[in-house]
Amino acid sequence: MKQHDVIISGLNLDLTDAMKNMVHEKAEKLFEHYDQIIRMRVELEFDSHQASHQKEFIAKGQLEVRGNDHFASDASGDMYKSIDGMVQKLDRMLRRRHRLQKVKRKNTHQVDIPAEIPKAM
Repeated sequence: MKQHDVIISGLNLDLTDAMKNMVHEKAEKLFEHYDQIIRMRVELEFDSHQASHQKEFIAKGQLEVRGNDHFASDASGDMYKSIDGMVQKLDRMLRRRHRLQKVKRKNTHQVDIPAEIPKAM
């Protein structure tokens, strides 16, 4: 099994081995779907709002691929649900990217060049 480059950091939160293992398991699914991923960065954050007294866990992810990077975040009352939601969003982005690349390859159109092009001297 190939070890992929996944960087995990925590804000206002101590990272446990269970959280790290879950992120690595979910990241493996992304790397299986799309082999052009260079690196994945995951930021897990605990945010307690003062006004609403609601505790919230936020998972932010960044996939570095050729071209534009993909960013996704998800927030919920459970860190594991946040991680799962963030990975699902990134997976949808990768599937859409792959589908659009296929369509672009299949639907190539010819370029019409007019015959009366002046010659440069």
